[in-house]
Amino acid sequence: AHLTFEEYSTVLAQIEAVLNSRPLSPLSSDPQDFSPLTPSHFLIGRPLTAPVCDDVRDVPINRLQRYQRLELLRQQFWNRWTKEYISELQVRAKWTVNKDELKPNSLVVIKDNNLPPLKWRLGRVVRTMPGSDGISRVADIRTAAGGVRRTFSKICPLFQDVDETQEH
Repeated sequence: AHLTFEEYSTVLAQIEAVLNSRPLSPLSSDPQDFSPLTPSHFLIGRPLTAPVCDDVRDVPINRLQRYQRLELLRQQFWNRWTKEYISELQVRAKWTVNKDELKPNSLVVIKDNNLPPLKWRLGRVVRTMPGSDGISRVADIRTAAGGVRRTFSKICPLFQDVDETQEH
């Protein structure tokens, strides 16, 4: 993209906001709290917010105004980065050890490709359901909007507290 200095600075600031909005770990151990700790908590003391913008990914680029082109760059970055980041969060222990990592009240990120930038779908695990072979592959999750059931491939646990990992 051909950008002016100001446009380039704007896109870089928006990308910085996306990177600093990622959830790191639960903010508290309260099972009713769905708030994650993010890098923005260390930078500004609170989570980042952004105004709601229209999805412009399906609009032909020649029909976009200059600011909408910047929004398109942000949405394209968000779309790719969230997919890659959530995939990196998932535990890849399938071929080495079969163990159930999801405990009740664990805070998880739920994969959702339709969320706008800086929005993460978070929930707390209610229970896991083992299959006929005894291995859990599905979990019931409580979110702020209600309960959902997702496979383990669509959820990613956030980093656990040090006390919880030392119990094993």
